[in-house]
Amino acid sequence: MGFSAFAQASTVFLHHDGIRPLPRTINKWRRHSLAPSVLHLGGLKLSKQEIVRDDPTNNVPDNIFWKLGLQLHRRDHHPLGILKNAIYDYFDANYPNEFEKFDDLCPIVSTKQNFDDVLVPADHVSRSYNDTYYVDAQTVLRCHTSAHQAELLRSGKTRFLVTGDVYRRDSIDSTHYPVFHQMEGVRVFTKDDWEGSGVDATTYAAEDLKKCLEGLARHLFGGVEMRWIDTYFPFTNPSFELEIYFQEKWLEVLGCGVTEQEILKRSDRVDNVAWAFGLGLERLAMVLFDIPDIRLFWSNDERFTSQFAKGQLGMKFKPFSKYPPCYKDMSFWISDSFTENNLCELVRGIAGDLAEEVCLIDNFTNKKGMTSHCYRIAYRSMERSLTDEEINELQWKVREQVQSKLNVVLR
Repeated sequence: MGFSAFAQASTVFLHHDGIRPLPRTINKWRRHSLAPSVLHLGGLKLSKQEIVRDDPTNNVPDNIFWKLGLQLHRRDHHPLGILKNAIYDYFDANYPNEFEKFDDLCPIVSTKQNFDDVLVPADHVSRSYNDTYYVDAQTVLRCHTSAHQAELLRSGKTRFLVTGDVYRRDSIDSTHYPVFHQMEGVRVFTKDDWEGSGVDATTYAAEDLKKCLEGLARHLFGGVEMRWIDTYFPFTNPSFELEIYFQEKWLEVLGCGVTEQEILKRSDRVDNVAWAFGLGLERLAMVLFDIPDIRLFWSNDERFTSQFAKGQLGMKFKPFSKYPPCYKDMSFWISDSFTENNLCELVRGIAGDLAEEVCLIDNFTNKKGMTSHCYRIAYRSMERSLTDEEINELQWKVREQVQSKLNVVLR
């Protein structure tokens, strides 16, 4: 969800300024004894058993838990940290001492904050267990940095940037990963700002928003051609997407809009108007740094990490090798409960980042009404050649678990 991905697809845990006490569910968790594996997140100490639990409403796997504390966006020499700091530089230069920055808020939030407070409809697909990681029925791993917007507004913040890791159950390919990073920006105006401007409050906010973001695009990409596309988000009206013409094609940079008055009303700001934007750091970093595969952001290989330096935006990644992929096909009769996201989650749980792509290559329905899917799994390491033995072992485990856990019949 969030601005850039929304069309595709009871409080937040803030420790800054003591905004709110911890929710009851987290207080309950903290009474449990902590296991050796403990993460420090947003001022909390959380063990694996508190996040990955044997509970029918919990669908957080081990491999996602281990990503929770890595915070790639806070590493100054990492492409995501370099990009985040470049955006900070733009706001510091153009809006000195105006925008507060938050980049270490806990990614575990309530369903109310993640969905309700940003007006996500009750029947929206993003609320499903197929799309979102649930810790329990009322608690999720945030799907977007917008999950912190309402709480910050209620605490009195009027201009802020929120950066963080976000989590979604998703497909497996070179541009999708279950963990990625977003930045959210919000600016609130009072009557004193727009009165006398000759335009209404909504028009004033929209014009200011576009001016701000066009400047940001020039700061990141240079003197590029731009265009605004009208779109729809439940939390802004009007809503826009900014596209730039870069490397001979149109690229979506971000989504944004004038904040829905209902959000401001719930935050006790009935006489205000505001704008908000959201962008995906990986999407932009892959373009700016020429990074071909999203899995590389998680690599500790020095051949990758040594290519980037603090403050050096747009250093072009030089591939250090291209190891051959290994393809394995698997066919099965699906059930009514089958989803591709569940299949991808299972493959990732077994193969981790060795899974490069899961692609549906064939499907048909027989005369009895049974539907068969054939998926091709591409295994490839970004750092070494894989052996036939380890690939066969991975594929065997995938086949076993697909049949036992996804309620399908292998062909």
